[in-house]
Amino acid sequence: MKKKIYIDGMSCSHCVSHVKEALLDIGATKVKVDLEEKFAMAEFEDETTDNDISEAIEEAGYEVTEVEEY
Repeated sequence: MKKKIYIDGMSCSHCVSHVKEALLDIGATKVKVDLEEKFAMAEFEDETTDNDISEAIEEAGYEVTEVEEY
């Protein structure tokens, strides 16, 4: 499944790395983070929930404002 995740609080390349690592840690197979537009696009092969995604990113220090399938 593919998810687009809108994220507040990212301001630099380190933020991008933290978000990417958080998503990979919960099973994402592909991750692209757009710092300028403040979102990430991730692909998951398992049944990772929107709540799992939000919790992982929030534990990394950022706020998820929306998660949608694409």
